[in-house]
Order: sequence, then C-alpha cells, then structure tokens
Amino acid sequence: MQISHRVSRIFFSLFLILGIGLLGCFSSRPLFAGDMLEKDELTLGFIKLTDCVPLVIAKEKGFFEEEGLYVTLQAQANWKVLMDRVIDGQLDGSHMLAAAPLGHTSGLLTKAHIIIPYVMSVNGAGIAVSNEVWQKMKPNIAIEDGKLVHPIKADALKPVVEEFKNDGKPFKMSMTYPVGTHNYVLRYWLAAGGIHPGYYTATDTSGMTDAEVQLSVTPPPQMPAVLEAGTSYGICVNDPWHKQVVDKGVGVPVTSSYYVNGGISDKVFGVTKEWADANPHTLKAIVKALMRAGKWLDEDVKNRDEAAKILSKPEYVGANYEVIRPMLTGTFEYEKGDKRSEPDWDVFFRNNATYPYYSDAIWWLTQVRRWGQLEAKPDEWYLNLVKDVYHPEIWREAAQELVKAGKLDESQIPETDGFKPPSSNFIDGVTFDGHEPNEYLKKFKIGMK
Repeated sequence: MQISHRVSRIFFSLFLILGIGLLGCFSSRPLFAGDMLEKDELTLGFIKLTDCVPLVIAKEKGFFEEEGLYVTLQAQANWKVLMDRVIDGQLDGSHMLAAAPLGHTSGLLTKAHIIIPYVMSVNGAGIAVSNEVWQKMKPNIAIEDGKLVHPIKADALKPVVEEFKNDGKPFKMSMTYPVGTHNYVLRYWLAAGGIHPGYYTATDTSGMTDAEVQLSVTPPPQMPAVLEAGTSYGICVNDPWHKQVVDKGVGVPVTSSYYVNGGISDKVFGVTKEWADANPHTLKAIVKALMRAGKWLDEDVKNRDEAAKILSKPEYVGANYEVIRPMLTGTFEYEKGDKRSEPDWDVFFRNNATYPYYSDAIWWLTQVRRWGQLEAKPDEWYLNLVKDVYHPEIWREAAQELVKAGKLDESQIPETDGFKPPSSNFIDGVTFDGHEPNEYLKKFKIGMK
C-alpha cells in the first residue's frame, strides 16, 4: 500500500513538471520569472532620502516582480544601523553611501566584505548654513545681474570661521557618517576654501586634529533641527532634508556635490560577498530591476514628478510632495526666492550613471586617505581594494540580458576599462586621474599625502 502511494506521488510530480513545461512552450515568457533564483523573497534597506528612489520605483512599478523578486523595503534609522543589519544578515542588501563599503571591506569600520554591482545615484549631497552664518557669508559672494554667483565656494565662509575663532566660539558643522559621502564632500568644499576640516589620527577618531571647524555625525532627518537649534552652523546631507532647510526657513543651501565633486557616484546598492556568492542569479535580478527603475526615472520629467508623489508616502521618505518634487524634477531653491535650474542635482541613469566605475571608488578612497583614516598606500593597493568591492561584470551581465529582452539599448552599455578620463570637474579645479591616486593627493595644500 505504501509503495502504491509512493508511485502515485512520483507520477503526480512528473505530471506537474511536464504540464509546467508545456505551458512554458506556449507562453511568450517563462511561467515563473524567478525559477532560476536562489532566493526570491527579499528585505532591502534604505535611508529616507530622495535618492532611495530607484529601490522604491523598482518595487512600485513592478520591476522587481517582473524579475521574479518579492521585495520588502525597510527604512533604517541611520547609516550605521543600516550597515550593521546588512553585515549581520537581517537585510539582504541595501541603499548605501558610496564610500562606506570601501571602509568596511578595508577594515576601517566593522570588518565585512561588501560587493557593489550597481550605482544608485550620482551627485545629490547639499551643503547649507544657518541663517546667522549666511548673513555673514553673503557680503563675501560676488553678484552678477542682481543674483549671487554660483557655485558658492568656502572662501566666502573663511572670514566667518575666523570671526568665530577670534570670539572663542567653536564652529560646528554636521555630516552623516565618518566614512560617508557627506563627510568627504563637506571636507573637500571646506579645504578648497582654505578652511582646515581636521584630521583623523590613531588617538583622535573624531577627526578634529588641526581642525578649524568641528564636524560631527547627525542622522539625515535631524539636519534641519540642528540648524534651527543652533547646535550646528552648517550641514551636508541629501534631499529632502536639504530642501527642508529652505522651506522651514532655518538656513540657506549654498552648494552641492554637483559642483564640489561633480559626476562621482553618491549612493550605491550593496550586499555582503557571502550573500553575493550564495545568490548570484538573485543579485543579477536585483540589478536588472534597479537598472529599469533608473532608466524610467531619467526618461521623462513626468516620471520624476510621479516618483515624487510616491516618495511622499510615509513608508518611504514621508516628506511633502511639494518639498520633494522641485529638486527631483530639476529645480532647486537656494535663498528664499532664488530658484535655479539644477537638472543634474540627482542623476539615476543618464551618462552611464549606474555603472560601478573603479575610478569613482578610487576617488572616495583618496579622500579617506586625505583626512587620515587610512595610512599611505601604493597605487596598486587602491585598485586591488576597489576590484574587491566594485563588480562591473555583474552590471554588464544584467545589462546584456535587458538588451536581449528589448528593455535596454546596446548603446547604453559603456565601452570602458572601469576608469573615467581624467577630470577637473571639482570646485577647486584640481585634476583627478584614477590611475594615479598618490599623485592626486600631492596636489592639495590641505590634506595628508
């Protein structure tokens, strides 16, 4: 009796397999998009910033599901919590600061090998100052045709910092993470204006050695509040919190990473190497969905407007649509009433923005070294570490599959060795060549070599 039941189950299983196969033959696409995936139910993390939008759109527009993935998106309290939860496996992967995976993989932070197959956004970090500081800076800024000349450099802030110093008052500013984009964008801007942002040393993990300003960590949503309370005189953060500074009248935005270090990756998508090794097909499916989301975002400003409405939902960014929409659709307001066209404030696909270039990662590492978080290393060390973290081959495989499916054009896959041409697109005009990180470091008056 037991044998007959076992035989029946075997025949039933064979019938199901044959039936599914036949259905697939008559279908225009596989019956199950995720039938080759190692894992199809995922929990992905994000911080409530506008540039989490590729993840949100991939979910809301069904791109994840079309790639066979059933994704839960979870907002995280801050960047440290986010990285900890990726490392300990509570999150399958996440939105990340571009520099953070390099810090973790090199052991500067909690030691963990992180893999980056995809860049979520380029540009996007904004710098703002309090109303008090702005009134002191403003007379130092040139005016043409009745408008302040942008980009505003830290040269205009230097006399203000010196005034605070002479009065015995520490000049405090806020960023979001010690090995994060906001820390390095803010430090670059300050140093380009002759203001020393301080060094990290073996005995000074706060990074204030020789500092003319005191930089400290503040979670992104709290940035407008610290300006309003007067506990910080300047901030570096992404939107919508940078835009809220204007809307709440607690400060004035002065510039952004578009001008400070234009064209360098800002946020990335990352997983642990252990997770990537166990789930290669799933990781490629995630990249395909994100690529489709980024492409959708940059295809039409109407899509950006729709994205702003979606992001305003409380489970995502939760800021008002009126706050999110202007920047996302290409307009930014600096001082009240001073609205300017900023179409590249955040880029999610155009100009090969999503490709994980080795040279971008090397640029971030030069800043880690410049401010003392890393000992001097030979050029080869930089490239070896970057190749451990950034994996353009995963991006290429995903892109080629999208081309075959008619969802991407072959021309949208860059011909590159992973290095962008040397660029001077920085606020101080210093030229960066990713092949020569140590030569680059020698060019700065302020900074370790």
